[in-house]
Amino acid sequence: MIEHIDVEEGIWVDELLRRGKGCAFGLGRLSQAADILYEMVSGDTTVFMGLAGAMVPAGMRNIITELIRRGCIDVLVMTGANIVHDLIEALGYHHLKGPYLKDDIELRKRGISRIYNVYISDEAFESLEKWILTIYEEIVSSYTHNFAIPISELLSYIGSKIDDKNSIMRAAYDMKVPVFCPAIQDSILGLHAWLFNQTKRLSVDVFSDMRKIIDIAYQAESSGAIIIGGGVPKNFILQTMLVTPKGFDYVIQLTMDRPETGGLSGATLEEAQSWGKVSENAKTVTVYSDATITLPILVASLFTRLKR
Repeated sequence: MIEHIDVEEGIWVDELLRRGKGCAFGLGRLSQAADILYEMVSGDTTVFMGLAGAMVPAGMRNIITELIRRGCIDVLVMTGANIVHDLIEALGYHHLKGPYLKDDIELRKRGISRIYNVYISDEAFESLEKWILTIYEEIVSSYTHNFAIPISELLSYIGSKIDDKNSIMRAAYDMKVPVFCPAIQDSILGLHAWLFNQTKRLSVDVFSDMRKIIDIAYQAESSGAIIIGGGVPKNFILQTMLVTPKGFDYVIQLTMDRPETGGLSGATLEEAQSWGKVSENAKTVTVYSDATITLPILVASLFTRLKR
């Protein structure tokens, strides 16, 4: 039976989600996600987070950082783009909000790049280029020439060089949360590594992180995943269970992609059960909505429950 929700002024986010359990559609799913998230984080569960999409440019940076600092995330898998934009903020530059209907040719002439209604200046990317090339130089000087650094170790070193406490990469370094970026070459970081290697030699091991993340999954007594968006981070997390005795026990997916086209980003968690990536009795839910709406709501609810 559908339970019709009552709301009044001053209602807390967590209370809203608790009352939404009896509702259908999006609110019902979001309420279920809040319950699963709390059970996952508060128990003895190794929590993986996949972060795809333009989450950092859209303003989700501090939420991810706080989740890490509160010990709610044990493993983070990100796109190179989210790392790049985290570093841009850490270097003192900002993402600006503007109209999504704009003359993009004029923006290019003014040295501005656009991500829907988020603007970022060429100056920010130029500053990042100078900074990251210095970091690459330090790494090359620190390691023997026949050593190929794993991507996660490269990212940990980058995190150690950041002073911004709101940085995702710095928080991950401080809290010893491994950060994986299996498609790092598909980003400005990869582009600058290629430029650096025109005159120097930065060797990166793209396979060793497979063993590292699989070992974490294998040793976990219970495992859960929070998947924001899809893409490479989603697959990199879920495929770890292909070589372990069981699948994930909890999975929450926040996405706007649909399953009908057969793409991974929209693939259902039930489909993942056919592969053995998600266990038969797992607690799962997919919330079809913009993650910049659902993620803050879920995290607000989580922090309220953890405080209690």
